[in-house]
Amino acid sequence: MAEKFTVKQEDKLLNFLFSVLHNWSKKKVKERLKSNAVAINGRTTTKFDAPLQIEDIVEVGVVQKKSSVPISSLEIIYQDSDIIAINKPVGLLSVGNSKENKQHALAILRKQLARGRKEMTLLPVHRLDRETSGILLFATSKEIREAIMAKWNKSEKIYLAMVKGTPKEDKGTINQSLQLDDKEYKMHVGENPKAKFALTHYRVKESKNGKSLLEVKIETGRQHQIRAHLSWLGNYVLGDERYGKGYKKGDRMGLHAHKLSIYHPIQKEMLSLEVDAPRDFYALWN
Repeated sequence: MAEKFTVKQEDKLLNFLFSVLHNWSKKKVKERLKSNAVAINGRTTTKFDAPLQIEDIVEVGVVQKKSSVPISSLEIIYQDSDIIAINKPVGLLSVGNSKENKQHALAILRKQLARGRKEMTLLPVHRLDRETSGILLFATSKEIREAIMAKWNKSEKIYLAMVKGTPKEDKGTINQSLQLDDKEYKMHVGENPKAKFALTHYRVKESKNGKSLLEVKIETGRQHQIRAHLSWLGNYVLGDERYGKGYKKGDRMGLHAHKLSIYHPIQKEMLSLEVDAPRDFYALWN
């Protein structure tokens, strides 16, 4: 059953939760927020810096309504005895962020591949944000995962991004450092002693209706890197609740992991994967 709290003064959501749930660890509070277990005036949110007004009602323990048709299988785009790659749909976590959430890509894929037998070993090589679709890679052993990660800096990661407006240059590079704000769970762009180097390349593929389709290549894999960098550029990703504007609940985010090339540690050669964005991504043109 959800606990309800009435806001007495204006605040940001995470700060408010820390104050009213003072017996909880900060890690537990953040996990509940990220797993859609918090609502403001009846609407669930995962936004750490969501503004609160006096008399707002905050509920903790809200269980997100399940889809009428739970996902039971995922599209496998590549599989061998060492590596499995899927086309992750938008709205699905890569891995579970709490014991309460079992509807995530890793759990679904394990069950899908078991086929009545004992679940096979699967380890995520990398992750995609919940609202990002596209190529997600898993290894079938710790040794394979470590071998792939050892040459991860040689991999090529290309995304498609649907953004607001049109960048001033048809192509360019963003080399702004990124620092994670633990309170807001948001990346800040720019120099800071705690910031980490991040490098993003982009190219405009098409522009219309006040929007642009970009091909984005990342040299580093910082959390929220593309979303934060493109927002800094002035062309935020459409449907991005955290770094964009005009977000409406239920909007899909215009980010898709389009191509991935890695060095296969067993085959001793580059493995290139590609999957196009789904229809709802291109529907963002409208």
